[in-house]
Amino acid sequence: MTEATTTTATPTTVTTSTTVTTSTTATVGTLDVPGAVLHHQVRGTGPTLLISQSGEGDADRTTDLVDRLADSYRVITYDRRGLSRSRLDAPERGATLVEHADDVHRLLTALTDEPVLMLGCSLGAVIGLHAAVRHPGLIHTLVAHEPVAPRLLPDGERARHEQELTALQELYGQGGLGAALPEIARTLGIDPTRADAEPGLTPQPMNDLRIANFDHFIRHDFSAIVQDTLDPAALAHTGTRIIPAAGRTTPRTVFDYSCATSLAELVGHELVEFPGGHNGNTSHPEAYAARLRQVLAGTC
Repeated sequence: MTEATTTTATPTTVTTSTTVTTSTTATVGTLDVPGAVLHHQVRGTGPTLLISQSGEGDADRTTDLVDRLADSYRVITYDRRGLSRSRLDAPERGATLVEHADDVHRLLTALTDEPVLMLGCSLGAVIGLHAAVRHPGLIHTLVAHEPVAPRLLPDGERARHEQELTALQELYGQGGLGAALPEIARTLGIDPTRADAEPGLTPQPMNDLRIANFDHFIRHDFSAIVQDTLDPAALAHTGTRIIPAAGRTTPRTVFDYSCATSLAELVGHELVEFPGGHNGNTSHPEAYAARLRQVLAGTC
């Protein structure tokens, strides 16, 4: 049974303004959706490309990457509900991955009437997979970079990694971000030193806003991953071109890499390698943008 839906869209309201970024003008807007108001940004011209971020990342997470894409794509980024400027009606409540995917549907329906390109990173990749299943015709091509989707794995492996995520939540509850972050990095194969990053990048500061985003991500989105309802068999019949991707330096033993390889088998597409590791979109924006252009153009 697939997740395809034919429910009537809830009326939405879009409010926009214009700001100037480092290289191009950005249209900044909000969208009313059930239970939340979503903040989004649009930059550049060309085919529409939605970037759905990983972890605690908001619309500003991939500024360096967007800078290198906005000359050829109309790039949409957004704050997932519960993060940064996307306000929740009930802040104590999280969201399911289905709700996140429906947010993507509402956002894209409000901003374009054509099928879009999508880059989903980590949690954003799982959201893209749900959106492809639930909303046929919405996404033309989805680059799914290391989806954190235990349901893509064999049952025993799936259960082990779901328990791993629950243990990380418990560690966070007991010891806070200082205790949990190193273990999250180890679990996903992330190099916290960014030793391999491209030169000249300014790391995102660990300010109060980012700390609050991490809190929401670990408390609520970890639960959404563990309680996921994704039907892996449905992914082969979405009509979306799904391109599984993984970082060149991501350890082959971590579960996000295993999820990417399992996705490749499911959809019958070879695993595409991208520069950097799990967060190559932020650590290697120049090389990552070049690779993404190749993949979206079908030249590799």
